Amino acid sequence: MGEQHEGQEHGAEPTQPPLTAARAREMTAGLREAMDDVRRSVAVLAARVRDAHAARVWLPLGHSSWESYCAAEFGISRAQAYRLLDVARALAAIHGAVAAHADPSRTRDTGPAAAAALDYGLSQRALIAVSARSGDVAELITRRLATLAHSGLRALDADTVRAVVRQAVRDVRTALPPPPPEPPPPADPAVAALRRVVDDLAASTHAIGELMLEVAPAYLSDTEAADVLALLCHQIGEPLEHGLAARRYAMSGDRRALHGTVL
Repeated sequence: MGEQHEGQEHGAEPTQPPLTAARAREMTAGLREAMDDVRRSVAVLAARVRDAHAARVWLPLGHSSWESYCAAEFGISRAQAYRLLDVARALAAIHGAVAAHADPSRTRDTGPAAAAALDYGLSQRALIAVSARSGDVAELITRRLATLAHSGLRALDADTVRAVVRQAVRDVRTALPPPPPEPPPPADPAVAALRRVVDDLAASTHAIGELMLEVAPAYLSDTEAADVLALLCHQIGEPLEHGLAARRYAMSGDRRALHGTVL
């Protein structure tokens, strides 16, 4: 009785009869469909925002700017108005990269905004996070899709394209800041010789990383790549951590990916 009273005090729903497995699966399918609808709505919204902003829709309606238009018509703040543009621009950059290597008809939404709205399963937060680096995301997607297309190891179907896009967004969101400029050549011959050794080690590690990418393509996460590369690293006598670091270095070109492992 006490537990029932406590639940009612906190606004909990009355106890329901136990669910059957069939009903639980039905409810789960409904949740999944609703989540997919939310993600698709982000893509549709982004496409319509981009089109409206490009057409300067605020002028015929007597508004002075995009932000005043959004405030008057939709009651949203200046920050929200420009976040919508960030989402639209990020998604447009991603679509441009995908369209260059994949058949857009296989990944395009079928709703009224089908001409531009793609379902990559990306949240609004993820798109905002990479909006300032949308060029980097597009370049990464372009490079990885080109590698997959040339390798012939995997068809560029909708699931593969979606996986590549999502991984590229994750990589850019978590990427290290740009490396500092290279220091001038050391005057000390011993230091110069040591630097050459490090450069040679980095070059050989990059070659190993390219081999790792052939076996575990860039669209795989580190966890997924580890499962694929464990046997290869064992066969060539390379620690798995070194193999994963070399793979990250081959993808990014940033030597800091090797810190704590190879270097």
